[in-house]
Amino acid sequence: MDTLTRIRAFIDVVEAEGFSAAARKTGRSKALLSKYVRELEDELGALLLNRTTRQFSMTEAGHTYYRTAADILKEIDNLADLVRENNADLKGKLKVTLPRTFIDAEVGQSLIDFAKENPDLSLEIVAEDRFVDLIEEGFDLGIRITKLDDSAMIARKISDFRVYACATPEFVEKYGPLVHPSELSRIPYLIDTNTRSHNSLRFIESDGSTLTVNVSGPLEVNSPQATLRAARAGLGVAMIPDFIARPYILSGELVSLFDDYIAKDRGIYAVYPHRRYLPAKVRAFVDYLHAWFKRNG
Repeated sequence: MDTLTRIRAFIDVVEAEGFSAAARKTGRSKALLSKYVRELEDELGALLLNRTTRQFSMTEAGHTYYRTAADILKEIDNLADLVRENNADLKGKLKVTLPRTFIDAEVGQSLIDFAKENPDLSLEIVAEDRFVDLIEEGFDLGIRITKLDDSAMIARKISDFRVYACATPEFVEKYGPLVHPSELSRIPYLIDTNTRSHNSLRFIESDGSTLTVNVSGPLEVNSPQATLRAARAGLGVAMIPDFIARPYILSGELVSLFDDYIAKDRGIYAVYPHRRYLPAKVRAFVDYLHAWFKRNG
């Protein structure tokens, strides 16, 4: 029995959190998986798993071995995928993490369109607004809307992105004229707590210097959609992503403020771990999104 088979058995057991669950998932018997893991431990001369009748856990050596072994196996699978790329349709599973706002907005249609065009590929989408560690949590890639500064990741820009400072015409009439972002410190502001600095905003002055404005108001919520609804209700000014704010600005329901002072250094990026062999399914997905935004931007 080759070492790779034993390693795969170990990883299957770890990721299923037990021998019984791994047996059900892989179609192999619990006894066979246990045999493979025991042989791997004998080969390494180290205990990888603590086994009791009721509990399952990795030893310290097991944690160390799992992190590296899982990455090596992924590289092997990616290499095989690369060889098959020109001879087969996309297959397997693609696990993607992205913000809830992305999937809930019209741009989320890009994911549905991709899935429709690739029926043999299982697309697992996990929509969360928190920062996700792609490697630790087993994602193939993530979609991030940000000023990208994570050098540990490979990134490709899918589309430009900006935010708008929005309020209703009635709100602007009540508190205006609003001509400079410093005025936000004295009027109600709707805070999206997903942003890195909840109570302070960064603007760019005409001379290129940075202006920081402290804000407060009647609502703090971790949802751009909720701040959009609150802005439409006239509760205050909110910073809204362009792909959900634009229809309301075009209709005149909301007014865009301080456009010349808002930084335009953000983008929508596909990010993925540094890997020697990039899976064909990841490359195809990123290429598709880039083309989709170019057509529909």
